[in-house]
Amino acid sequence: MHPAYSVIFFTSASGAGYGLLALMGILGACGLLPAERWFGLTGFLVALIAVTAGLLSSTYHLGRPERAWRAFSQWRSSWLSREGVLAVFTYLPAGITALGWVIFEEIWIVPALILAASAIATIMTTSMIYASLKTVRRWRNGWTLPSYLAMGFASGAIWLSLLMAIFEVDVQSPDDVRWIHLVAWIPLAIAFIIKRCYWRFIDRETGVATAGSATGLDRFGKVRLLTAPHTEENYLLNEMGYRIARKHALRLRMWAHNLAFAAPIVLMAFYPILKGSSLDGWGIVLFVLAALANAAGTVTERWLFFAEARHTVTLYYGAERA
Repeated sequence: MHPAYSVIFFTSASGAGYGLLALMGILGACGLLPAERWFGLTGFLVALIAVTAGLLSSTYHLGRPERAWRAFSQWRSSWLSREGVLAVFTYLPAGITALGWVIFEEIWIVPALILAASAIATIMTTSMIYASLKTVRRWRNGWTLPSYLAMGFASGAIWLSLLMAIFEVDVQSPDDVRWIHLVAWIPLAIAFIIKRCYWRFIDRETGVATAGSATGLDRFGKVRLLTAPHTEENYLLNEMGYRIARKHALRLRMWAHNLAFAAPIVLMAFYPILKGSSLDGWGIVLFVLAALANAAGTVTERWLFFAEARHTVTLYYGAERA
């Protein structure tokens, strides 16, 4: 599939934003985050800006962006419509939770838990837009949904750790310093494992559809392409027939792993060493670099998610399997 930059930005930015909202809702409701005004305000601003920017960018992939509002009416049958409904609904518990957190410096448990649930549900509906497509085997599998959730939580956790370090939330003792790392390290480790499993699956998956099964002529023997349906490039080939060389995919996977997972873990590992020393201020810089590295790695991972997909329509253009 041809990677659309607007969709790549949307899934990366909104995933991080919803991941941060979900973590703030869950940890706040459990009493693991303080109801500190400026910490809460900054956290909600960062999350909602990322979510809003991502949602707006997704409309650029539409042929008629001004008609995007019509998608909300198809929530009974369309995962895209369900995503839109949940995305808009999430602003309500986010606003109520932010009101208590910032104005009254209280974390209202019920709105916080509703916020976490709606943020998680929105990420899930985004993943189901792709996982529900029977025509793309590399999306329609059991690893797509957990991959989206894990990447969203990992990105959100890094931004939450950065905010905790900036506002010195629960960093008065060595145990609290390790807690900052666990907020990000656990989601990063889970995301790393799930993404490895996803890539292993698509590497071993050879495709279940062939030109014979697509045309219904497989009972007569192997079906080969006699001539292409078109004499020049067209929309289907540009959008559905995008191909990336195996060597380039492996190189990009390595960069995605190093930037999204390895670099943040290594950078954040130096924070306890710098904390309390003459280089204390550099600890925040390390968290910023970790967040930027993860963002670059997530964009690379998301680009590969689209570039490595195979649409069954390519069977009519010479592909042996899809």
